[in-house]
Amino acid sequence: MTTSVLSIGTAVPSTRLTQGQVRDLFAAQPGLDRRTQRLIHAAFDAAAIEHRHTVLAGLSGEAPDDDTAMAVVDAAGTLLRPSTGARNTEFIRHAPDLFAGAARSALASAAVDPAQVTHVVTVSCTGLVAPGPDYRLVRDLGLPTTVERYHLGFVGCAAGIPALRTAARICAAQPDAVVLVVCAELCTLHFRSSADPQQIVASSVFADGAAAAVVTAVTSLRGAHWLELERFGTALTDEGETDMVWTVGDAGFEMVLSAEVPRIVGREIRGAVDRFLGDETVDAWAVHPGGRSVLDRVETGLALAPDALTLSREVLRDYGNMSSATILFILRRLLEGAAGGDGDAGAAPDQRIAALAFGPGLTVESALLTRRTAERA
Repeated sequence: MTTSVLSIGTAVPSTRLTQGQVRDLFAAQPGLDRRTQRLIHAAFDAAAIEHRHTVLAGLSGEAPDDDTAMAVVDAAGTLLRPSTGARNTEFIRHAPDLFAGAARSALASAAVDPAQVTHVVTVSCTGLVAPGPDYRLVRDLGLPTTVERYHLGFVGCAAGIPALRTAARICAAQPDAVVLVVCAELCTLHFRSSADPQQIVASSVFADGAAAAVVTAVTSLRGAHWLELERFGTALTDEGETDMVWTVGDAGFEMVLSAEVPRIVGREIRGAVDRFLGDETVDAWAVHPGGRSVLDRVETGLALAPDALTLSREVLRDYGNMSSATILFILRRLLEGAAGGDGDAGAAPDQRIAALAFGPGLTVESALLTRRTAERA
């Protein structure tokens, strides 16, 4: 029995920002010296990001749709410092639409009726509420009230792969299960003006977005193509516990993202991947784009071809780092037939895919998948 991802759907907020817009907003904040302004320009310009999406229309200068929405920028263009409670209220306001939008897209792509869903696995590290996103999906999508629900909260950027692993374990235990996995992250809710280099780096890459996957071992539900979930791995690096940290502060959630993170990933990635893959041959890579420098270090550490991480770089360019949802954006492109490199020939038959994501710890999460097509099944 093989568990497969039948489809992946995505959703992003309607407000789309250019990287230059966000850079200029942060660089224009009062009280910053010239050195900090130069650092902001350097970090944002080096991020290899062109656009990001946000649930906060005020970041683009637009008026919020709702008079009760949280104010984020005043008339003078100064970033405000809302309380954690106010930011979390915006999560409660905006997250359900992103969760539901991605989920509906995935279900429609798989031609799976909501009534067929047996389990829900939701993921987010950017807001907290109970009843949570798992509950809201049942109500918003009209899922059976008997659906079993699980939520992976505050796991960080690596959580998309553990969510797929949880779905695969459910399907192994219950072969007729149809699992809906949904990751939604509203990272921009926690933006703040700061002269701290770590906060500047975080502000230069993070964005909002959601992605969902339909996971099952029921072969009759397969369509034209699917991703077989072969196996998963987890590794903790020997260092990095204090270099990537996500915690709750008084004025939003606070990110520690030190300059050591790319270097630690570069030092550790070869050993982690070798232990996971062994002698397996890989045709394509889906690597979480924690930032351009992280992708550069992975490419060098694994001695990959220059085009091996093209899809990861494209998602980073077009959307930024959407935390846990990002890996599914990349896997969606591979599922739909992207080759994983520069070529236009499309995916090779029975394409083997290695997926990697990084989170606090530092944690390296891995998955090995194979893209199958109906004509070769």
